[in-house]
Amino acid sequence: MLALLWSFSALGGWGTAAFCGDPGQRDLDCADHYDLAVLLSVPLAAAAAALATAAWLTPAVRRSPDRLDALLTTAALLWVAAEAVLFVGGYLAQP
Repeated sequence: MLALLWSFSALGGWGTAAFCGDPGQRDLDCADHYDLAVLLSVPLAAAAAALATAAWLTPAVRRSPDRLDALLTTAALLWVAAEAVLFVGGYLAQP
């Protein structure tokens, strides 16, 4: 769910619409600054996706509940951090 929220916010236009207005009334300077926030959040999102995928695909991790919990918790925290970057970046981008 966190991955979907980040995807819709960063790539689906939800964040740009929320912080910079609808397409017909969009502040282009704000949209450019929000795009920078998206770029800054991409490494966090990529790391979260890689950790979650590794946790689910690696048999040794799947067999160890403690390792699985640790990796999935870290992935979830990285998704939250990526969303936080979008939120703070969008807030700062507003005119």
